[in-house]
Amino acid sequence: MRILQLILTLLLLTTTFYCVAESRCFGTTADGRLEAGVNLPVSGENFEPYSRIARAFGRTYVHSEVNSIFVDAYKKLASNAPKKRFMYAESGNEMGGEFYPHKTHQNGLSVDFMVPVVNEKGESVYLPTNLFNKFGYDLEFSETGDLDGYQIDFEAMALHIQQLHLSAKARGVDLWRVIFDPVLQPYLFETSVSRYLKENVEFSKKRSWVRHDEHYHVDFEVQCEEAS
Repeated sequence: MRILQLILTLLLLTTTFYCVAESRCFGTTADGRLEAGVNLPVSGENFEPYSRIARAFGRTYVHSEVNSIFVDAYKKLASNAPKKRFMYAESGNEMGGEFYPHKTHQNGLSVDFMVPVVNEKGESVYLPTNLFNKFGYDLEFSETGDLDGYQIDFEAMALHIQQLHLSAKARGVDLWRVIFDPVLQPYLFETSVSRYLKENVEFSKKRSWVRHDEHYHVDFEVQCEEAS
């Protein structure tokens, strides 16, 4: 009995420590670092990673606050848009810092999400990612969002961005910006939540050094310490 009580006590202490542990971010997304980074969940009811291999190699770490927002947003979407499927991509190293080939993703506040897609039947499906298309990053959508029988699900994408913002605000933080191909952005403003996005989310208007058509980059606004 005493051994059982000891085991339960140790489990309680371990769980408590895990729950209160928080990350610390330093500097900026382009010049920063991270302490106590958290690896994003491997999968969920309505989401999965772009590559389990890449995740295992430590390319999906974020600030603990971003992880909480990430989880809450997908949980809400599972209820509000149960038929939609989503895929997350790269975020950063466990301790932040340079993250090749990205120019940012250095302080745990950046996450890439692969665009949600529908197939020729209009069904929400996961984007086919593999080693040969650089786990999705080498895919190239048309200027109307089409690719080999797949169509970007702008409604699902818009709902996801809206929910990320709502989940962030509920935790007292915010989204800094969303980077997505300016040519494809107008389709987001034809969705059911277009007004919300226009009034609450900052989209980068300039084309980035890579197109950002197969994924959208989200920067979260969490208070960081100065880089040392």
